[in-house]
Amino acid sequence: MEARRPLVVEVKRGSLEDGPGIRTVVFFKGCPLRCVFCHNPEAQECGPELAFASQRCEECGRCAEACPQAAIDLRSPRRVDRAKCDLCGRCTEVCPAGALRVIGEYWPTERLVELLLRDLPFYHHSRGGVTFSGGECTMFPDYLHAVFRGLKAYPIHVALETSGCFDYNTFARRILPFVDLVLIDVKIMDGAASMRYLGQPSERMLENVRRLLAEPNVEVRPRIPLIPEITAGRENLAAIVNALSAYGADDVTLLSYNPAGLSMYAELGKPMPDLPLEFMNPERERELMHMFGEIIDSALQRQNSIRNGA
Repeated sequence: MEARRPLVVEVKRGSLEDGPGIRTVVFFKGCPLRCVFCHNPEAQECGPELAFASQRCEECGRCAEACPQAAIDLRSPRRVDRAKCDLCGRCTEVCPAGALRVIGEYWPTERLVELLLRDLPFYHHSRGGVTFSGGECTMFPDYLHAVFRGLKAYPIHVALETSGCFDYNTFARRILPFVDLVLIDVKIMDGAASMRYLGQPSERMLENVRRLLAEPNVEVRPRIPLIPEITAGRENLAAIVNALSAYGADDVTLLSYNPAGLSMYAELGKPMPDLPLEFMNPERERELMHMFGEIIDSALQRQNSIRNGA
């Protein structure tokens, strides 16, 4: 039984990413991981959060006047005393610049399905569909099950973005029968490093990758996020490639480092992680691609040696 009603961070319509064709992407709030390089920190906590974008603030003072908890101080750079804030949302209602907003909204399953069906002609014309992401959307299997049943009546291509940190038996029973494509991130192989950088051990996630790749009725695409000094080292990448090869994967996608989510930490009143503020430069990307090519070649040579009995 799910502990709470799932909240949605955003429903992004007309996406050309996160799967084939034109897609609508539903980002859920809540994740069992605490990746230090999280691209969507606003999707980590299951509950609602207040975000304050200082660059938009006009310093009109209406938010402070509207706050019944006296949780807003115009003299403070953080603006919000989060120990006092009860997330009533009254400050967001009076902010003319949209500098304050509550992140996380519950959508009844029928309402979400109705919204997702609005773009049905685009899905069918482009061979697109709906992608469920997060956070970690698999935290809410019963909710997803109900939404999937509504979508598959048409039918609609369903994709899932996941870290692989879920109970496989529940996933296989409530989610997997409705999913056409699983985009699963493989980040760190070493258990100690996984605890340090992800907040969870790697064993269950890797076992779920292995089991998914053995499933006959769903397309699975492993992905590796390239995070400088964390996931993008030769040793980690080689370990991932060797594991995926052993699991039977024939392809993997590399995700370039993206610092766009770092500004959200400040908006949430959280300390910013010590990560590069810029995208990876082209020269470094070329170096990584070359190194990854060498790793792939080495893995293929190892496979051929095993097949030839060498």
